[in-house]
Amino acid sequence: MVIGLARIDDRLIHGQVATRWTKETNVSRIIVVSDEVAADTVRKTLLTQVAPPGVTAHVVDVAKMIRVYNNPKYAGERVMLLFTNPTDVERLVEGGVKITSVNVGGMAFRQGKTQVNNAVSVDEKDIEAFKKLNARGIELEVRKVSTDPKLKMMDLISKIDK
Repeated sequence: MVIGLARIDDRLIHGQVATRWTKETNVSRIIVVSDEVAADTVRKTLLTQVAPPGVTAHVVDVAKMIRVYNNPKYAGERVMLLFTNPTDVERLVEGGVKITSVNVGGMAFRQGKTQVNNAVSVDEKDIEAFKKLNARGIELEVRKVSTDPKLKMMDLISKIDK
């Protein structure tokens, strides 16, 4: 399995993902990796139906993604992995999935989170996961759309993490 893009975006599959990112990364599958979403039948069903033409969408939990990644049946597949948070990315990497770069596209502001730019808000759990991913040498770049300049997630965190 070749990972064309690993992206954190709590909106998951939406216009930019369906049109721009899938074309630019040349993927044949979008895989939403989330224990929470995989357990929600309605969300799961909706997400599998909104993939653009020529691309199939799947929703799996973290454990299943680790199994699928290591299955030779999918060796030639080029995929986009979508996550709602960095903790799930970190769990996947700990499980042996080779991710070299993570695009952070959107993490909505909620109570207990701190906004680091107009699209990304984090809490302590997110910061801890990003630090662990960074320590593994994984690129953490922030862009809402592919034409945005790349910002370094750790630079944004360092401004609030005093």
